Amino acid sequence: MNKKIKVLSLFSGGLDSQLAIKVLQKAGFDVTAITFTTPFFGADKAEKAAKHLGVKLIVKDITKEHLKMMKAPAHGFGKNMNPCIDCHGLMLKIAKKEMKKSKTSFITTGEVLGQRPMSQNAQALNTVEKVAGLDGLLVRPLSGKLLPITMAEEKGFINRKDFLDIEGRSRKRQMELAKKFSIKNYPSPAGGCMLTDPGFSARLKKLFDLGIKYDKNDIELLKYGRHYYFETNRIIIGRNKEDNENMEALAKRKDLMIELKSLPGPVGLLRGRVDKDLIEQSQDLIIKHSTKARKLDKKIIEFKQWQKNT
Repeated sequence: MNKKIKVLSLFSGGLDSQLAIKVLQKAGFDVTAITFTTPFFGADKAEKAAKHLGVKLIVKDITKEHLKMMKAPAHGFGKNMNPCIDCHGLMLKIAKKEMKKSKTSFITTGEVLGQRPMSQNAQALNTVEKVAGLDGLLVRPLSGKLLPITMAEEKGFINRKDFLDIEGRSRKRQMELAKKFSIKNYPSPAGGCMLTDPGFSARLKKLFDLGIKYDKNDIELLKYGRHYYFETNRIIIGRNKEDNENMEALAKRKDLMIELKSLPGPVGLLRGRVDKDLIEQSQDLIIKHSTKARKLDKKIIEFKQWQKNT
């Protein structure tokens, strides 16, 4: 194998994506990894794993493109608000552009045939490839022997003998390979995408259904506190110190922050119309979720409120 052949590998930092790179490196390829970030998933795992493997990692923030896709994913959502096929297709489309920039010959992933019944069956794998416009230039080395011949093979970039034939949901073979390649630390297969979390997905769907104009900050804010909606206005009540701190950090210039003046308790964030009724609603919710405040006469409870200057 010509060691100068370069490939670009989609990389989550999970075990399968690490193994795919190891298989390619063993076959003599020069591998560059690429990972993506949005408010729903980050690059921490990929960065840590890439450092361990000693591979160059390209990190791309695709928030703008991802949020646009989320409005109407062509292939729909999964069990929650996870548009896995369109999400993966989007990643591969962007990787295709990067492939030309980095002068790599083809793209690889760590996908395993049948590991995820909905998004990694044969039909779904084929659909993702077509969505990305990568017909024949997408290689899945862990299951390659079970999949159709690729253009990368026909052009002589890679030999089918370098592929594996892993299939199904069992991770026994992957774990055996991990030992062989001295991969000791890898995350659980559950993944780190918040769109598969039922609670977070419910909040996101509510935001979408109400037709509220949103940006990256609004998505980040969904990760913290209890969310209450009054038409298109939102009141978020912190559940703990971490929520309070993150909500304050994410507050926009026109948001109103409210908290108990002399009692410990949750912080409230009012986003949208700031008027007397909504301020009172915010205060009532703060009292409702404060053990000490609930025991007092509401008339004697004092609040302080402020807005960010920047």
